[in-house]
Amino acid sequence: MKQKYFRLACFISFASLLYIGCKDQDPKLKKSGGEEVEKNNTETKPLDTISYNKILQQIANGDTTGKWPTKAPYPLPGAILPFYRIVAFYGNLYSKRMGILGEIPKDSMFNKLHQEIAKWKNADSSLPIMPALHYIAVTAQGSPGKDGKHRMRMPFHQIDTIIKWAKEIKALVFVDIQVGHSTVKDEVPALETYLKMPQVHLGIDPEFSLKNGEIPGSKIGSFNADDVNAAIDFLADVVKKNNLPPKILVVHRFTQGMITGYEKIKKVPEVQVVMDMDGWGDKILKRSTYLRYIYKEPVEFTGFKLFYKNDTKTGAEQFYTPEELLKFIPKPSYIQYQ
Repeated sequence: MKQKYFRLACFISFASLLYIGCKDQDPKLKKSGGEEVEKNNTETKPLDTISYNKILQQIANGDTTGKWPTKAPYPLPGAILPFYRIVAFYGNLYSKRMGILGEIPKDSMFNKLHQEIAKWKNADSSLPIMPALHYIAVTAQGSPGKDGKHRMRMPFHQIDTIIKWAKEIKALVFVDIQVGHSTVKDEVPALETYLKMPQVHLGIDPEFSLKNGEIPGSKIGSFNADDVNAAIDFLADVVKKNNLPPKILVVHRFTQGMITGYEKIKKVPEVQVVMDMDGWGDKILKRSTYLRYIYKEPVEFTGFKLFYKNDTKTGAEQFYTPEELLKFIPKPSYIQYQ
């Protein structure tokens, strides 16, 4: 019963964020400036496979089941994971209710992000921290919009702002997609301008993928392996065509049904897949979700989301600390704050 409550709580939380205070149709997309982004340095050192294997064993945290570390081809040179732990702030600039990124002014947000990074450095000095801004670039909508897709693409000038902000603190950028009634195959290519940049990576959210015509927010959506692989294929092609280091793909998950056919998700040298535990609630419920849907169904790397408000509804002590999360099997490589 507790687990059932947790799923419902997650659903209600995200459904309440659908309205973002802007027009309910896709704005005309403007070309990205791009001038503020540094050119890709194609000269990368060969992959240190000895360090790679050693860190993977450390992340597995003593797992004896054989699930972790997972079996996958070595990534291309320049891979971020597992050599760094990523600490990201999540949100959208049009809304103060969708996450810390957009909720508070930029300088205050940067200060808070640096505070979280300091906590992780103190908890685990074995891995350097890579900051990130995880931006919802396509938001699900309760209304269909002109094309009936129940999603809104953010204007490019807003994504450009995130790119500029990230450059100030030498952070990665993740552009995140809530497809609504659209598809991964249709939405990811629209962001190719950004994904060609070496510091920009991708997130996809099955919660808002409604395949049978339901209104986003009325139920929890899903992706199958084909949906996830469509993103992987596109990212791999971008990497090959532009001589880039591997891209990271973050896939959100907090229920069994959100991802089907996990064992069919591709593992390729060009893309590093992070399955991100995306639910909120008290510590027992969040740990249970991580065990049931992230640990037991291994893909490649793992992530864990922390909610400043919703995780603390029953008390501040329910907010996981870095020291506590480092006891998980496997240790999460990607930490997201909302």
